[in-house]
Amino acid sequence: MNNESTRRSFIKKTAIAGSVAMVAPTIIPSSVFGANDRINAAVLGVNGRGKSHIASFMNQKNVQVTTLCDPDMNILRERQKSFKDKYSKDVALEQDLRRVYDNKDIDVVSIASPNHWHALSTIWACQAGKDVYVEKPGSHNIWEGRQMVEAAHKYDRIVQHGVQLRSSPAVQEAIQLMRDGYIGRVYMARGIVFRWRPSIGDHGTSPVPEGIDYDLWTGPAQKKPFSKNLVHYNWHWNWDYGNGDVGNQGIHETDLCMWGLDVGLPTKITSMGGKFLWDDAKEVPEVLTSVYNYPEENKIIQFEVRPWCTNREDGVTVGNIFYGDKGYLVVDGYDKYSTFLGQDRKPGKSGSDGGKSGSEMDRGDGGTDGHFANFIEAVRKHDKSILNGPVETAHLSSGLAHLGNIAYKLERVLTFDPKSETFVNDAEADQMLTRNYREGFEVPNLGQPGLRTT
Repeated sequence: MNNESTRRSFIKKTAIAGSVAMVAPTIIPSSVFGANDRINAAVLGVNGRGKSHIASFMNQKNVQVTTLCDPDMNILRERQKSFKDKYSKDVALEQDLRRVYDNKDIDVVSIASPNHWHALSTIWACQAGKDVYVEKPGSHNIWEGRQMVEAAHKYDRIVQHGVQLRSSPAVQEAIQLMRDGYIGRVYMARGIVFRWRPSIGDHGTSPVPEGIDYDLWTGPAQKKPFSKNLVHYNWHWNWDYGNGDVGNQGIHETDLCMWGLDVGLPTKITSMGGKFLWDDAKEVPEVLTSVYNYPEENKIIQFEVRPWCTNREDGVTVGNIFYGDKGYLVVDGYDKYSTFLGQDRKPGKSGSDGGKSGSEMDRGDGGTDGHFANFIEAVRKHDKSILNGPVETAHLSSGLAHLGNIAYKLERVLTFDPKSETFVNDAEADQMLTRNYREGFEVPNLGQPGLRTT
């Protein structure tokens, strides 16, 4: 089985569960671009990861970033100046993404806003006839992740999830080795995220700084008093906006765990952790260990997050380890792997995209540029089957993280039904599959039976 058939097999297997009959496309036309047609792009969220989106769009042939969007006009003006300095081109600015979607000259959007905006931004873009590249995690909760899948199909849009390791030739090779039985029957995957995460302190509340549309920043979430504990980056550590590091860096690794094991969402979940280092404004656990069990398939996923001084595992601090009955396979970061065989752990096959590090990870086939190139190719051909990280991966890899977080909050073993995407006889856990959305920012129900938003 080649890499493409492996990828399609995974998507087919994991996307069917919980899905409903797909609705025929609406009257919004499906644009198919020729090789020489320029694609106009907008980047939503330009404080952090959005800077890489701008660069990767501009590195694609016949693609032009025409609009930058962010609730913070101060950041927008900084990006506008740096864009002009780097590319000698002007770029339009918008604070409200709805005006971006109203612009018929914009063909594609990329979304690098906070997690709580990802799903609604994607759905609105699909409804407006835009194709979408959305950063990880695809969703802030499980229910809205399913609505993203439904929107992409209902409105016939191309949606790529920002897990760029799926475009890595080395990682694709590693997956193929496991499919071919190189390390035997693969029964366990371990995801590790050991990142240096210091205290964020506690800044309390303060007036909204001039230039920030805080109502727009809040969007679908419940509105809290403004705080530097949230805006900009530290929203990751607040449940209303972020999902902790398992739902931040960890989505690359949850995605790879599922891809490597060839599984969807699990049926048994348990999770334990806490805050052990700092008395700061973080709500999420600093240390988190989650176990996802697949009894019917006799497979299991272990996932661990650590924030500070720690050891490496086979030289890896962020990556994945897969265990088979003939050996194990280690994926280090985004672009290289190694294998160890037998009881004496004899080194086996290995591969790398070139050993890039830091900002260089954005370049090349296995970096952000390569993942954007795959997205643009799918947009030009209007062919979602060639996407390396289709919308189903956004829902499922994010969903795995969400399940672990729910088990942590409830402090008990949970039983989950992947077909209905609800918990088994557990109304309290079911309430955590979605959220109360603010008026005007509701995520629409596009077809999943049963569970509904309030």
